[in-house]
Amino acid sequence: MSTSRLWSRCLSSFKSTTALKKPVLDIKGIVARQDEMKETLRRRGLHQDDLNFLIENRQNETQLQRERDHLVRDRKQEGAKLAKLRKVGGSSEEIEELQSSLSSMKPIIADMEERLSNLSEQLHEHTEALPNWLDPSVPSDPEVPELHSIINEKSEDAIVALLPQTAIDHKTVAEKLGLVNFSVASRVSGSSWYYLIGGGALLEQALVQYALSKARQAGYKMVIPPTVVKTEITHACGFKPRDQNGEKQVYELEDEGVSLTGTAEIPLGALHSSSVLEKEELPIRYVGVSRSYRAEAGASGKDTTGLYRVHEFTKVELFHFTTPDRSASELEDLREFQTSIITELGIKARMLNMPTTDLGAPAVKKYDCEAWMPGRGGWGELTSSSNCTDYQSRRLGIRLKSDDGLIYPHTLNGTAMAVPRVIVAIIEQFYDPQLDVVVIPEVLRPYMDGKTVITKN
Repeated sequence: MSTSRLWSRCLSSFKSTTALKKPVLDIKGIVARQDEMKETLRRRGLHQDDLNFLIENRQNETQLQRERDHLVRDRKQEGAKLAKLRKVGGSSEEIEELQSSLSSMKPIIADMEERLSNLSEQLHEHTEALPNWLDPSVPSDPEVPELHSIINEKSEDAIVALLPQTAIDHKTVAEKLGLVNFSVASRVSGSSWYYLIGGGALLEQALVQYALSKARQAGYKMVIPPTVVKTEITHACGFKPRDQNGEKQVYELEDEGVSLTGTAEIPLGALHSSSVLEKEELPIRYVGVSRSYRAEAGASGKDTTGLYRVHEFTKVELFHFTTPDRSASELEDLREFQTSIITELGIKARMLNMPTTDLGAPAVKKYDCEAWMPGRGGWGELTSSSNCTDYQSRRLGIRLKSDDGLIYPHTLNGTAMAVPRVIVAIIEQFYDPQLDVVVIPEVLRPYMDGKTVITKN
């Protein structure tokens, strides 16, 4: 049994909680489009066990419901007969016979109710374990992304040639200039933690303020969300304690039933949980800033030093609620907004349409923006944006009034600023070894006391 299946059974959403009502999953729609879901699972490289169980047992559930309803109806009719006999003074033999019949039917109905409830719960869990559908424009190769665009250069090769792999990496430069302290953080907190100091700390705040200002100008409403949420909220947004490789992803507070958020996407998505939105309100666009916590930092021995993969960081997140017919265009709006940030920062990067194996379960399509990072000898992710259609809104109980009644709005999320990784890109692309300074992008200078370069602290 997979790790996700084990966790799903430990944290079933089949019953309502104080935080969320039981989600209404589209079992009927999945069964009707089973061939499309089979293809989705194949392209995502996932087993079809959950779908097979759903297909094989959905009819059994329907049949059990019919039999249960038939027995309940018969028992009500028998009960009505008994009441009538008592009222008109029927014979004791007739009354006893009806009483006996009613008594015998009660355990049969109870047994059938239990079987039906167990089967319905299993169907719910197997349906919930299925991923979202795929957008037709997702690359056909499950492993290889498609290049969408180049930012601040003409080609990928030009970026790599301009910033050779032999360049000094960000960790060396940052420690040399006194912008970070990894050694003390390691002693105080453990590996993959850090102190930002002086110019490093100021650079973080400048990036945050720049991203928030730009988002506000674009019409986003600012939110500072909580960074601790109930575990069922994390689950509803598609985040699990462990990934498909069994690596720990989310920090859970023991015996508290809550988790630290890995991204503001989770509390932003939950902001309208268990509510009904008006069509006139949409699109709703939020920008949230918070600390984010990732338990998987340094997973599989990758990026175990420096700022690229850390346990805690500041992140500015974008979150959209929109109508189903608008979500595809909203994703393009998100991508364009992210591109404008990277363009204004002057970071040389590429925008990718990501393949199926890089999509989380909630996403039907995802863009990643990657910068060339000489210290890593390769590309490193800066931003990500995903269209999750109704995957999250169904699980969070968010509905939308429409001309056809209540439907589920679509949700999207994207990174405005994942601070440490942008710092990595800035240091490695803008470090001047001759002057031993990091040139500050022009758009950040108003937030950095008017300085043009970061010097040694």
